[in-house]
Amino acid sequence: MSWDWEKLKEQQQRKDGGGIPPQFHDFFEKFKQLKLPGGPLLILLLIILFFGSSTFYTVDVDAVGVVQRFGKFVRTTQPGLNFKLPAGIEKVTKVKVRRVYKEEFGFRSDRQEGRTQSLSGSETSSVSLMLTGDLNVALVPWIVQYRINDPYNFMFKVADVRRLLVDMSEAAMRLVVGDRSINEVISKREEIAVEARNVLQAELDNAESGIHIVTIEMKKTNVPEPVQPSFNEVNQAIQEKEKMIYQAQEDYNKAIPAARGEADRTVKAAEGYALDRINRAKGDASRFDAIFKEYAKAKDVTRRRLYLEMLKELFPKLGDKYIVDHDQKNLLPLLNLGRQNGIK
Repeated sequence: MSWDWEKLKEQQQRKDGGGIPPQFHDFFEKFKQLKLPGGPLLILLLIILFFGSSTFYTVDVDAVGVVQRFGKFVRTTQPGLNFKLPAGIEKVTKVKVRRVYKEEFGFRSDRQEGRTQSLSGSETSSVSLMLTGDLNVALVPWIVQYRINDPYNFMFKVADVRRLLVDMSEAAMRLVVGDRSINEVISKREEIAVEARNVLQAELDNAESGIHIVTIEMKKTNVPEPVQPSFNEVNQAIQEKEKMIYQAQEDYNKAIPAARGEADRTVKAAEGYALDRINRAKGDASRFDAIFKEYAKAKDVTRRRLYLEMLKELFPKLGDKYIVDHDQKNLLPLLNLGRQNGIK
């Protein structure tokens, strides 16, 4: 009795949804042209083997298996060899939970040559062209790296998880960039990436997407090409302004401390001079009081003593002294006494 093997194949494909396993292809090819007794028993045996093989499956170490029974989620299975009901009753979907996926925004990676290319035209305008907090326009490319941490939410809670991720990533980045100036967007990329990751993760958790954001990497941020020359001139002017401010502050820091030091020195010198004059005056006053007390005790002796002390101090300053008798009539010869030794 001959059998229609092609029709049997089509029936098995409809039951399994994925076709007969590859190991049975050669077996079916060998029996296409054969006429064997007991055909129904053979077909039954093949069906049993097929359904038996569809009840066992393996899950890779970086994945988990999501099992559905008649389309409804029933359980998740761990890596290794697992068992399920035959095809048509239970279906397993393998989800890689340890693999890191990525989405690129504002540029395109050239995977073959290891380079990145900026997107152009409407694609760039719709993704990376953003308005900053100081009303400037910036081109902000970035990369989102993520993993699937909840396979159930990833498969059943959101209709299009990738579209949700793309839209929420763009919204989060625009929100963060819109709160910062153009200079901050260019110079503080790591800070912006961290804040955008936190905002994006919160929104994805709220949507029960089952996605965990590993990191957001900011690429080189710049301004659009038409305004690049003007932006460079503005930056140069700002740098010149800051340079002049720094120089002025440097001169200020040099001049002000020097002036303060000179003022402090002058004040200290004046205070020292005032203290010296006060101490001298007090000393003179004390000495005068002591002399006055002695004068009050013996006026004649004290007066004569003061007179002699004054002469003793005064005479060395007068130079040569001549004592002349009051009866002397001619003083002219006496005036040349000290010069005779000098006459030649």
